[in-house]
Amino acid sequence: MADIQEIIDRLALDKQIPVEEIPKIDLYIDQVIQLFDTGFSEMKRNPEDKILTKTMINNYAKGKLFFPVSNKKYSRNHVMLISLIYQMKSALSINDVKQVLAGINDKAAQKEIDLSSFYESYLEVQRSNDELFKGNLEQQLSRTEAESAGFGKDREEIEKVLLIASLVHMSNLYRRAAEMLVDEMAEGKEA
Repeated sequence: MADIQEIIDRLALDKQIPVEEIPKIDLYIDQVIQLFDTGFSEMKRNPEDKILTKTMINNYAKGKLFFPVSNKKYSRNHVMLISLIYQMKSALSINDVKQVLAGINDKAAQKEIDLSSFYESYLEVQRSNDELFKGNLEQQLSRTEAESAGFGKDREEIEKVLLIASLVHMSNLYRRAAEMLVDEMAEGKEA
């Protein structure tokens, strides 16, 4: 199996779009796409994969996942919200993402929240999660190595399958926990 450090390196955990790298001028959609392609290119599974497309951004706008753009230009706040959408959409439905970001969107549109500070907090939590993940991945690898020890010539394949199954299980647990929190948010707004 691949070296654990190689796996961690290939995951490009440190890839983010920090606030200071978001231009202070409003951007056209092609510039937003270029910013994301540059910031997240190492996270692609395949080189031909797209990080973000015009269609995706237009669908987010039509679905009101972020507050309306002005003159077909995206502000720094829009870029930060699109970054959050990009991260969340891989685990949550678009409707769930909309539900989660609704309050932040409203506050950002009304200038009731400093979205830069919120986004910085999000990036800090993400960095902390990256460190937790590294430690957990090492623990899972140790556990799967121990569980596969008795499988002789099939050991390497069994170890890899066990690790994949373990990672998928953890991913599902986190996704389900996130969905429960989304449902709580929805219930809170109905009350």
